[in-house]
Amino acid sequence: MRIATFHIGGERRVGCVDEKRQSIAPFDLSMDEAKEGLLALISRHEMPRTLNPIPLREITLEAPIPRPRRNIFCVGKNYHAHAKEFAASGFDSSAAQGAVPQHPIIFSKVPECVVAHRAPVYFSKNVSSAIDYEAELAVIIGKGGRGISKEQALEHVWGYTILNDVTARDLQGKHSQWLIGKSQDTFGPMGPWAVTRDEIDLADTHVRCWINDELRQNANTAALIFDVPTLIATISEGITLMPGDIIATGTPEGVGIGYKPPKYLVAGDIMKVEIAGIGVLENQLQEKAA
Repeated sequence: MRIATFHIGGERRVGCVDEKRQSIAPFDLSMDEAKEGLLALISRHEMPRTLNPIPLREITLEAPIPRPRRNIFCVGKNYHAHAKEFAASGFDSSAAQGAVPQHPIIFSKVPECVVAHRAPVYFSKNVSSAIDYEAELAVIIGKGGRGISKEQALEHVWGYTILNDVTARDLQGKHSQWLIGKSQDTFGPMGPWAVTRDEIDLADTHVRCWINDELRQNANTAALIFDVPTLIATISEGITLMPGDIIATGTPEGVGIGYKPPKYLVAGDIMKVEIAGIGVLENQLQEKAA
């Protein structure tokens, strides 16, 4: 099942997407409930009924969770090839521990960086001149908990979406940590919608990213260093996960910093991230005065 948060007639709604019919059937939610987007469904024990479908061309998509309740959990260096390319980039503060991490590297992005499919991603040259892209499968937690075992971890997953972990590499290097460079306004494109967990085979899901028409990233979730159950177990060891929490599982090889010389984004570039079973998330980089 594909669930989208969208705007129509000045109101936020949440609905079930039918890609074949190119329509969306709104759930019977109050306007107050719909304000939280997908979070309004995660907190329910069963799906509400749907209303008459609306053509997708008549609505404006938002991020599935327009504003997460707290920071997005992110995982660094979680594909073998990317771990090696990043360790060689000179921007990796954890490189002294080895190219491939022994334990998951967890950082975060602030909730306010989230934007929707086809929303602009803005940068200012006087803030950063090294903007990069990172295609990632994002996990949406449905049932909270602490001390979750790997064996039970997937029972806590509601579903999945796409996240582009846009990054200012120069800020990442300057501050020797990742939050500032990854939490700039609009640096968290998410969408175009979310899918329930039964839609994704974590052992075999393709992740791809194009910049304009050039395929830059092309990998499979089978190549994750730390799988989703391990990530959930690791984070929840001492942090209580909550319904609606988001875990971005890491990006494959092919980011801009991995090329020699680096292929940073420039104004006008279109980032297109495709994850099998979910869809395509597309955003354009635009320059904006600070």
